[in-house]
Amino acid sequence: MKYPHRGQVSRYEVAFSRGADLCDLQRLLATKVEEEEVKVKVKEGRKMALAFDEFGRPFIIIKEQEQKTRLRGLDAHKSNISAGKAVARILRTSLGPKGMDKMLQSPDGDITITNDGATILELMDVDNQIGKLMVELSRSQDYEIGDGTTGVVVMAGALLEQAERLLERGIHPIRVAEGFEMASRIAVEHLERISHKFDFGVTNIEPLVQTCMTTLSSKIVNRCKRSLAEIAVKAVMAVADLERKDVNLDLIKVEGKVGGKLEDTELIHGILVDKDMSHPQMPKQIEDAKIAILTCPFEPPKPKTKHKVDIDTVEKFQTLRLQEQKYFDDMVQKCKDVGATLVICQWGFDDEANHLLMHRNLPAVRWVGGVELELIAIATGGRIVPRFQELTPEKLGKAGLVREKAFGTTKDRMLYIEHCANSRAVTIFIRGALANFQKLLLCSPLKHLLPLCVSSPFRRSEIAQWPVGPLILYKVLRFDDVLGNKMIIEETKRSIHDALCVARNLIRNNSIVYGGGSAEISCSIAVEAAADRYPGVEQYAIRAFGDALESVPMALAENSGLQPIETLSAVKSQQIKDNNPCCGIDCNDNGTNDMREQNVFETLIGKQQQILLATQVVKMILKIDDVISPSDY
Repeated sequence: MKYPHRGQVSRYEVAFSRGADLCDLQRLLATKVEEEEVKVKVKEGRKMALAFDEFGRPFIIIKEQEQKTRLRGLDAHKSNISAGKAVARILRTSLGPKGMDKMLQSPDGDITITNDGATILELMDVDNQIGKLMVELSRSQDYEIGDGTTGVVVMAGALLEQAERLLERGIHPIRVAEGFEMASRIAVEHLERISHKFDFGVTNIEPLVQTCMTTLSSKIVNRCKRSLAEIAVKAVMAVADLERKDVNLDLIKVEGKVGGKLEDTELIHGILVDKDMSHPQMPKQIEDAKIAILTCPFEPPKPKTKHKVDIDTVEKFQTLRLQEQKYFDDMVQKCKDVGATLVICQWGFDDEANHLLMHRNLPAVRWVGGVELELIAIATGGRIVPRFQELTPEKLGKAGLVREKAFGTTKDRMLYIEHCANSRAVTIFIRGALANFQKLLLCSPLKHLLPLCVSSPFRRSEIAQWPVGPLILYKVLRFDDVLGNKMIIEETKRSIHDALCVARNLIRNNSIVYGGGSAEISCSIAVEAAADRYPGVEQYAIRAFGDALESVPMALAENSGLQPIETLSAVKSQQIKDNNPCCGIDCNDNGTNDMREQNVFETLIGKQQQILLATQVVKMILKIDDVISPSDY
């Protein structure tokens, strides 16, 4: 390092390996040559410079600044915007009832097929920091609302696209962000004005069912959307507190089992446990069951300190065995004395205890998880008992029917606990088969390979040369039937989760807006009309926001195979002409653009949250004007 007030310095180069003694450097410093610069070469090739402060103390400068990349100003904005647009472009084709599905393969080889925005972004390996912001955006929508995870990312991508055009015109990013904020407030207020409230109750759940059907229409399970929507709404109504307008979704358990048909999915007013009776000769059905819920094991107590038992005679062994048997006898007798007719235990028990329970005619279930124990306790009105000494008749749970049911030829059995004392805990039991998966693939770009994959044999050398898409398809359909079933089960679980969240949101706030892009078109018209009231530069940003709102209906039209610009223009002119905010894109080709007639609804709070979240993320991205990142070594 050179100082301007000092003369030309001489240079020395000292090579040393990492971890070596620095005696050579100290000796060099002792020569009192303050105006020296010593370049030290590390084996990896990175350079370090030795310099001195004004007191003569040496310090080493690592020259890493030139190894960093830095973007400033408009270049940084464009880089960030292009990253956000790239993520939004991936999800754009998955929007709407005719949206395409994505096939994602994890590093472990697990395959997921879904069109749920949050799931796609969760499974994608996104390195770019702005891309990660879009992932967080979708996750926020999923956590808060549960639905609209694809639409919110598409909206953010459209806003970024409009922002890029404004920046190229020379408008400051802060003014653009402020204009977007004003426009989002206008759009949210307009949604309030065009929303409709509907009344529902325990006996009138049809409005809720119709709204859940709209959510399920864009999923794989759309051919069973009516039955699944009814199941979701009944489950939510069973656990809802209508007075407080609150729903605890933790009381709804979603279980899946490979096999059967999607139509076999059922709602159980009780708890389903993926366990069976501990002994094959125990009764498979118990009526008016009184259930002891235990977290203590059926085994003799063990000292917590180190211990040693010396047995040197047969008599001592017999004494020990009788003592253990007495422990088991006492435990079983305590359960019998309080009137229990079924024992559910968190821990296991050995064959001797199992045999004794069967002989004493006390059915038992072992290795039940903690979460399931809590749900069983809530449903049956029982208490979880940590010690046998605390077991009393008041702590027993009550259920009208406990039965064990077998599935198919696989000998898989599950335990149904039904007609519980407290019905505010329900289970949705999902079935799914490969036939459903093949129907799904008939709508995919790989459908022409389906007959080949199902019927034709191929040599390993041929299969190895296939591209990844057909290879995964062939693997699923020929070698791994269970994999196809599991994919259907998992995707159905995600779809049911969305429907449950929509029903919960409607109970909290029973306002709806109409779907099919009608709400976005109406907001776009309102925002464009309001832009004239703002004289500043923000007016351009407000108009751009109105254009961005039209990206959602345009994507719907594009994904449905319609002419996007022509269709959007026709619907927009119809809304203005008829003053009808319910006109949207006819994705299913039903012959009418009126979403009221098609019964396509969306929740008001879900749509408002989409606009607000997308605007906030875009504002955050626009405020970044300097990107400093380490270069790849």
